[in-house]
Amino acid sequence: MTDQHGQEPTRRDFIYIAAGGAAAVGGALTLWPFIDQMNPAADTLALASIRIDTSPVETGQQITVMWRGGPVFIRRRTEAEIQESLTVDISALPDSLARNENLADDAPATDENRRYTEDLLIMKGNCTHLGCVPLGEAGDYDGWYCPCHGSHYDTAGRIRRGPAPENLPVPPLRADEANPAIVVIG
Repeated sequence: MTDQHGQEPTRRDFIYIAAGGAAAVGGALTLWPFIDQMNPAADTLALASIRIDTSPVETGQQITVMWRGGPVFIRRRTEAEIQESLTVDISALPDSLARNENLADDAPATDENRRYTEDLLIMKGNCTHLGCVPLGEAGDYDGWYCPCHGSHYDTAGRIRRGPAPENLPVPPLRADEANPAIVVIG
């Protein structure tokens, strides 16, 4: 076999290739501990998801849990709140996207795309304007009101009025296989 210049490879060529390969493997093995130490610690990974039993949350009640250092609102909506949310014209909203991490990025902000179950709403509890924590069952739309700068959210967590640019985001959610009343956030 000849190379591009028409010469046969020599032993020296083989030694160069072998030495280069050994240096590359050695360099990778040397760098691996430094790269691996950048991974999060086990205690940090444990906080990546939490399990919440939603069965004690009664109709009309809201609880707040902490996930990744921020509040998450869990609200069991009343029938009136659900009906009010279903009648909203999506095209009239300042933010027409669902902002639901469980759906496609372009999913519309319908009530079905914002809720966990028909009556259970779970979303991050920081205003999308500057991160304040909105007050529940307040504001002009009976949802959440941010007292810092006056953003009003409706009963599905959609921005309706104020400086907030987006709806309250819905975190990644899934039901526990053994008990559907337990929601795994994260």
